[in-house]
Amino acid sequence: MNQQNTTQVLSPTGHFSVLLSPTPRGARLARLLAVEWMRDHEVPYGVTETAAQVVAELATNAATHGRVAGRSFRLALLSQPDVLRIEVTDTRGEDLPRLQPPSPEGDSGRGLLIIEALADRWGVELGPAPRKTVWAELDLTRP
Repeated sequence: MNQQNTTQVLSPTGHFSVLLSPTPRGARLARLLAVEWMRDHEVPYGVTETAAQVVAELATNAATHGRVAGRSFRLALLSQPDVLRIEVTDTRGEDLPRLQPPSPEGDSGRGLLIIEALADRWGVELGPAPRKTVWAELDLTRP
C-alpha cells in the first residue's frame, strides 16, 4: 500500500500537524518538517536544535516500535508563549514506552533516555483506541 504524507496546519501561529509513513524516511521527514516549521515560527535556535533531536527520537520510535502496516503516525507541534509541545501518535496503544537501561552491546534502547535528558517534561497519553501519544515539552523561557 502506498501511503502519502499529508500536512495540516491548524493555526498559522501555534499548531502544526502531519501524518507520516512509519518508515525511516517518514521519521527523517518528521525532523525536517519540524525544523522548518520552528524556523518559520521563530522558535529560539537552542530550543529548535533540542526539539529537532526530540522529534527525531520520538518519530524513530513510532516508525520502529509503533509501526502497523497501512497506518501512519502523526507528528504535532504546539507552540504556546512559554512552551513547545511535541506529540507523536501511533496506533500501537498496547505497546507503551518504558525507560529502561540500554544494553551496552545494543544499537538501540536509548531513545527515551535521550528524551528524559532533553525534555523539561514528557509522558504518554492513551486513546482513542488503538492510539497512544508520546509527548515532550520544552520550556521556551529558560533561566
